[in-house]
Amino acid sequence: MAGLTSFITVAYILIVNPMILKDAGIPLGAGLVATIASSVFGCLWMAFRANAPIILIPGMGVNAFFSYTVVQSLGLSWQEGLTAVTLSGILFWIIATTTYGNKLAEAVPSSLKHGITAGIGLFLTFIGLQKAQWIHPDPVTFIRLGNFAEPIPLITLIGLMVTLFLYSRGITGSFFLGLLFTALSTYGVGAIPDTHVATPQLKEYSQVFFSLDWGVVITLPFWVAVFSLTMIVVFENLGLLQGILPQQEKFPKAYRATAVSSFVSGLLGTSPTIASAESTSGIAEGGRTGMVPLVTGMLFLCTLPVMPLVGKIPDHAVAPVLIIIGALMVQSVEHISFSDFSEGFPAFFILAGIPLTSSIADGLAFGFITYPLCKVAIGKGKQVPSPVYLIGGLFLVYLIVASMIH
Repeated sequence: MAGLTSFITVAYILIVNPMILKDAGIPLGAGLVATIASSVFGCLWMAFRANAPIILIPGMGVNAFFSYTVVQSLGLSWQEGLTAVTLSGILFWIIATTTYGNKLAEAVPSSLKHGITAGIGLFLTFIGLQKAQWIHPDPVTFIRLGNFAEPIPLITLIGLMVTLFLYSRGITGSFFLGLLFTALSTYGVGAIPDTHVATPQLKEYSQVFFSLDWGVVITLPFWVAVFSLTMIVVFENLGLLQGILPQQEKFPKAYRATAVSSFVSGLLGTSPTIASAESTSGIAEGGRTGMVPLVTGMLFLCTLPVMPLVGKIPDHAVAPVLIIIGALMVQSVEHISFSDFSEGFPAFFILAGIPLTSSIADGLAFGFITYPLCKVAIGKGKQVPSPVYLIGGLFLVYLIVASMIH
């Protein structure tokens, strides 16, 4: 049940990721096959190498960075962009397989770890509110309330109430049952979702598979792309695994598994795979082992012939699950010592930065930059682990470089 719930929660990637890759020039059908292939590999690799309940799929955010920054802004072709993805994955693997990976994990202060968890929770809630159509972009106030007189927001509200009831009663499979109720209710009232589903094209995919171009390795834009992608995959995965992995003793193997998957994703023709924050849906259903990504990976594989059915899952059906999981994750704030401002403020900055920038990497940057600054300001700079200074410095460079190329 945990694997099935995780799959339904992340199935949106099959629709969204090919559309984003298309903007980089990758054919839509080929992008769908690449998305499925990378998700299957990532999930199965996590299952067998780490035995952890973590789902690996092309990351939202980093896929947009690939298409709109690496390709469109930096001027790389999609083949050159995939080369940058592959190289950044290799660098990630080197970091994850040496002692540096464990040192980075051990050096992260407890307050920042809990801030990361809570920040991801708020981010998931924000995504859930958007999927529920309860909030919309506004040019003046940035966000405005949705129209609850329309069927989708109202159905999602009822779905949330049902899911909350099932979860609070301790019913096994409550999240999946809530998803099913919301989806069926949508069709029951005739509010059929308007989804555009790509058709898998194996012939097109042959032009994308292993389509790397190393001719730009001596150019500055290429290395800017490699540096930025490496920063994102290293620290976004670090933050996610620190925040959602229920058994932290599995961190080293899980971290290495994400690195291998990130490297392979470039060869398979897509932007980097990331440890999915939605993995928490399967964890909340009781998933604690690699059986969760194993089931999810096999279900991804099965989507090749049944993509039209997967595409009919209403996007808003996952909203109640995301909102509830977000609320559960935000409970981590109780472990943050806000009475010590040098600990509380950086954690708060992460907590606020992740949802407000819609980027886990940017939110992490805010916290890791301000943590050593706050400690130095009160004369406790020597208490900060050396890797935290290094991480803070790298994140500062990341923010500067990202600003220069936008």
